[in-house]
Amino acid sequence: MLTGRESLIRLIGKRRRYLPNRHSILSTPISESQSFLTVSDERNGGEGSSCSNAVASDWVTCPVCHNNIRGDDRTINSHLDNCLARGTKRKLSQRTLLDLNFSREFNKSEHTEGIIVQTSHENDVCGTRNNSGDSVAEESTSLECKMHTIRDYILNTPASSSEENPVLNGKLNYIASSPSISPQISRPQSAESVDDIYGYNLMTSIVARRFCDKVELNPGEAISLMRDPSNAKDPNAIKVLVEDPESTKTVGFLPRDLAQYLSPLMDKFGLCFEGSITYVPDRALAAIPVQIVCCKKILVGEKECEDNQLFNSLWKHVLNVVEIEKTCPNNIKYQHNFVLMLQEVLRTNPHLITADEKTFLESFLSLSDDGQRLFVRLYTRKGPWFRLVNISYNEILDCRLAAKELSAGYVCLIESKDDIHKDDLEEVLNMLAVGDLREIISTMNKNSKHGGSRKQDLIALLTSTCEDKLCAIFEKTGVCIRISPKAESLVWRVERLFFLNGELDLSTFLLVDMGIIKYPTYNCIISDQIFSSRDDLLSYEEAIEVAQIMDQALEENNRDLILRCIDLSDSRIQASTVRIHESSLVPFFSRFSSSWVYSKVVLLGVSFLEQENRYIEAIRLLKRLLLNFTSDKRRGYWTLRLSIDLEHLGRPNESLTIAEKGLLDPWVRAGTRISLQRRVLRLGKPPRRWKTPSFSESVQRKITEVHVQGRPLNCVTGTKSRFYGEDGEQCGVEQLALQYYAGEGGGWQGIHAESGVWLTIFGLLMWDIIFTDMPNVFRNLYQVLASCMYYFLYKTAPLDMDTDSFYESRKSLIESLLEKVQNGMAEEILITSWESHFGTACRGVKWDNHSLSDLRAIVTCIGGPCLASICRHLAQDYRSWSNGMPDLLLWRFHGDYNGEAKLVEVKGPRDRLSEQQRAWLLFLMDAGFNAEICKVRPLL
Repeated sequence: MLTGRESLIRLIGKRRRYLPNRHSILSTPISESQSFLTVSDERNGGEGSSCSNAVASDWVTCPVCHNNIRGDDRTINSHLDNCLARGTKRKLSQRTLLDLNFSREFNKSEHTEGIIVQTSHENDVCGTRNNSGDSVAEESTSLECKMHTIRDYILNTPASSSEENPVLNGKLNYIASSPSISPQISRPQSAESVDDIYGYNLMTSIVARRFCDKVELNPGEAISLMRDPSNAKDPNAIKVLVEDPESTKTVGFLPRDLAQYLSPLMDKFGLCFEGSITYVPDRALAAIPVQIVCCKKILVGEKECEDNQLFNSLWKHVLNVVEIEKTCPNNIKYQHNFVLMLQEVLRTNPHLITADEKTFLESFLSLSDDGQRLFVRLYTRKGPWFRLVNISYNEILDCRLAAKELSAGYVCLIESKDDIHKDDLEEVLNMLAVGDLREIISTMNKNSKHGGSRKQDLIALLTSTCEDKLCAIFEKTGVCIRISPKAESLVWRVERLFFLNGELDLSTFLLVDMGIIKYPTYNCIISDQIFSSRDDLLSYEEAIEVAQIMDQALEENNRDLILRCIDLSDSRIQASTVRIHESSLVPFFSRFSSSWVYSKVVLLGVSFLEQENRYIEAIRLLKRLLLNFTSDKRRGYWTLRLSIDLEHLGRPNESLTIAEKGLLDPWVRAGTRISLQRRVLRLGKPPRRWKTPSFSESVQRKITEVHVQGRPLNCVTGTKSRFYGEDGEQCGVEQLALQYYAGEGGGWQGIHAESGVWLTIFGLLMWDIIFTDMPNVFRNLYQVLASCMYYFLYKTAPLDMDTDSFYESRKSLIESLLEKVQNGMAEEILITSWESHFGTACRGVKWDNHSLSDLRAIVTCIGGPCLASICRHLAQDYRSWSNGMPDLLLWRFHGDYNGEAKLVEVKGPRDRLSEQQRAWLLFLMDAGFNAEICKVRPLL
């Protein structure tokens, strides 16, 4: 993959089905003075130049994906490699994430001391261990109170109140604590004492039935509740019991969000609850509605608990949960989450939305429940077109009526053959099965074999010849529906403004609702807007469109379109030079500028041009990036590539000069700085340079090497080396090195973790500082800075974590903490953070990869001074130093509380040290660490 491609894909996120500016983007004229393509290719020379400038051959059809591609050898080979690497895509059904039930791995819940007044994002249900010992959980049927925190805050804030109105004197001072604001229900009932709640009926349900005893239940059957503090999933679990003629059976649990507040009432105040089953659903494992009532009170220990304030707080939370269960059942959470997102964006970004757009979005709130639900369902599906006859959801009473309501601008309908437009024909036909397509062709008196056996061939035949057979097509499809381009564009904008991340969408709400992701506690203190004007937002959106076009062009190997995107992005950067040099009030907002997006497109273009050996154009682009972005941590990589490309063209003097200038740049750091230093030493020999640079001795220091021999399993260049371990089993070079160090290498304990263990320790030690109250670094309750499409990699971090601002704005807090670490308090801080935040998403922290006992041993053996130095290094420049750390972290104890640690970079027979790894090893040696390189060689 080209350098910068993966980063661009993450930036784009989920591809948009409709690009409103595509035509204008591709038709915008670019002046010759701005185009990087005006440079002559004569100086490129060599075979690469002639190859890159060759005229494209005829178009051919790929035998794997059946797309048309250019017929030159290079394009064909590259395209086939990509197709075969992608593999066959599984055909997805039309069910979406909104319908799925997830089972997830064990996620230890937070342990409290019986007082539970702090809320969290969790909304999974109590689980038990089945016979195989696996911990399992079932989706809860009740809505997590905390998910409506911000919604209730919005709905209950008087628009005219100067005290509560978040927009005050033109400055947004919105503060939303993700778990600390208690949701407010319109009719909260308080209780002055325990006696006040006797006989009060609570309506709830029994969940997680599939993991309990199989008992036939009947309406009106009596139930009782029992605490289950030893439950592996939730120490607050409450079991639901029924009396069987032979014994008492567990038939399920109360929903977790209710048990969270009811369990301390049972534990601390000795309350007992009984009840009865309201009715039994037809579905075997469906949640069973029940009614429970507080029937008596028992003594807690030797005396009763008399904390009335705590009791009243817990009882209010119980009533809130029960009320939300009634008003918002589980199967329509997505509707409420969508409304929450819509209202929040309208409230916090009024200056970015026109009056017409505001009217359009606000009118969505006045639609019927069925209309809102159908719209959200369709928006989250792949589409774009759907056959209305195939759409059916339990929570939508009449899909046809809802579709008719949405036709007023929110969806497009095909209700007759006259509604089928030529531009939509291919997408409409794609909804039909191959058999249906063949039937339509047969009605046209055409031989089916002419269309081929593949679906795409049949569609191609129909789109070219069936303009007079639209009636036959409509008879097969029936009424069709899709989201309108206007609605899709506006909702995409709403999602982008809310999540500030292209990879997140409405499924994020669901993952939180189900407890799969647990977000940390932090306050959103917003004093400045990311987009100061609508023009800034529109420019950013257009840049994202260019990035998507670039990505699609690379996927299709469309060289002309690739060069067009590069040229356009480069010209846009030049046009906005003045704005780039202007210092923003909030520097870490720069990633949300159009110029920043265009720079990523240009950098990917540089990689593309280098692959094509078109170094002249690559050099010009790199020089423009360095000229226009004067305060960017990517300057180190740009300078390095510029120096390398100049050397490719046989211009070593210029290459040396660029490298020397790069070393004077404060934004050139970490591995790229080491690379430039080594280039200066290599290129700067006499007669080019007679004076030895001052850094020569430091960079050329010898790093201790240890050699280990093993029996190789493979010796193929380009593949990962495999060996037979000391136990005879196959293993990699890292596992072989661990076996060596555990034995004759010194009796070390160790792990192969690379950067993971260090980032976990850093995140745990710095937790309170990472999530401390700082303006503008947290914008919403679902903020993800380093995310991935897989839920278990979602990581939360402040927006400035990758910038110098992180350390500068928290310097006093960080240095105070590092002083404690240096004085030997790291283990205590680590334990407290682990127990308080286990399972909560935080960038760098991998809860499942390391045990608390290992982490305690590591921080003890490393020692305070060394640990403080590495944490300070990460705090000052997390982005530059969060990768490339040594493969192995080893430790051993000398007595009970004293020990030592060693860091080892392992290299196989065909591996060499990267400059980032060298930079880390040199830093670790300077910081006092015992660091070395272990080279694994095959037995002779």
